[in-house]
Amino acid sequence: MNENPQFLCVCLNPVIQKTLVFHEIERGEVNRTSEYRIDAAGKGVIPTRILTQLGERATHLTQLGGPTRDWFLSMCAEDRLDIEWVESGAPIRFCTTLIEEASGRATELVEESLPVAPTTSDALVERFAILVRDADAVLLSGTVATGIAPHTMARFARLARDAGARLYLDIKKTDLLECLEFRPVCVKPNLEELAQTFGIPYASVRDERVARDFAEEKGEHIWRTYSAYLVVTRGSKSTLYWDGTALREHPIQQVRALNPIGSGDAFGAGLARVLERGGSIHEAVAEGTRLGAQNAALLKPGTIL
Repeated sequence: MNENPQFLCVCLNPVIQKTLVFHEIERGEVNRTSEYRIDAAGKGVIPTRILTQLGERATHLTQLGGPTRDWFLSMCAEDRLDIEWVESGAPIRFCTTLIEEASGRATELVEESLPVAPTTSDALVERFAILVRDADAVLLSGTVATGIAPHTMARFARLARDAGARLYLDIKKTDLLECLEFRPVCVKPNLEELAQTFGIPYASVRDERVARDFAEEKGEHIWRTYSAYLVVTRGSKSTLYWDGTALREHPIQQVRALNPIGSGDAFGAGLARVLERGGSIHEAVAEGTRLGAQNAALLKPGTIL
């Protein structure tokens, strides 16, 4: 239990998020709106912002470059976020959310990252090695940008373990499998990411019974092998999680969703916060659910205020 934990949130794929609101989008036509916003975002910025809004001490480490770097940092400063970064030479990607009020539908358009400079990965690890000395908990999130060296996430995980920081993983595929050996407290993929990690087609696990069996099998395996909780979010469906003895389920919180982008990251922030403060996995999942719903009810992605 830590009454004043220091969180270090790491994501190597920053985003400038553009959110546009329409009553309804007509395909193949010009669609105009005067309701839109632009925010610093990404799977590292969002948990850092959520934790900061909750009054926690949180730092975000990432890579930045290109002509929009200072703009990105100014948006983070407006949100009072503590940002640590290394120069990568890579322009920050844009992602766009299209919200249709008539249907309640949110469509996400995702740009892939441009390659970072060859020196970026080592520079990030060097900066992480300094920052982790003061961290109680490390959150590794998201995919890595193009050009980040293989095993970089595992290098972070090893340094976190050696520094005595507790590890939380919201990553997938090889990065997740490599980081498990460093015994995280909790692993939080969504169902699609969990399937991708273990090389299983997502369509084959979407059936409710199959999804439960799959989450139970992997949850028990991860607990027995690495002593880590597995929490599997499923969007508008209930969350499945392994509590150390059995598969449990927690319902989603019903809200009038405006913008669901960032809800999974808000969930992860709440999960880590409660566990760091000595709460149970059941309390942590409940708080993650609450924060995810609170985020979805607001237009700004990754916020609860």
